[in-house]
Amino acid sequence: MATTNIWQQFKSLIPEGAKTVATVVAKNSNSTSQVRLRDGSVVTVQGMSVDVGQKAIIQGGVIKGSTPELAQYESEV
Repeated sequence: MATTNIWQQFKSLIPEGAKTVATVVAKNSNSTSQVRLRDGSVVTVQGMSVDVGQKAIIQGGVIKGSTPELAQYESEV
């Protein structure tokens, strides 16, 4: 049955889970990869579609795809 609650309809348009950019440091034989987050910690995620040394987009513990290496800038306001 379709919901008539407009808030629930709006929430269904937004994907679940935050996206994180990480660097792939190793590919494992069990279809997982180890990635290094910006804080330096290494975690294991599902997927092997991104080569070692490349940046990957991680969502919900799964590699969703690769991302280009872009310059990062910081500024104080």
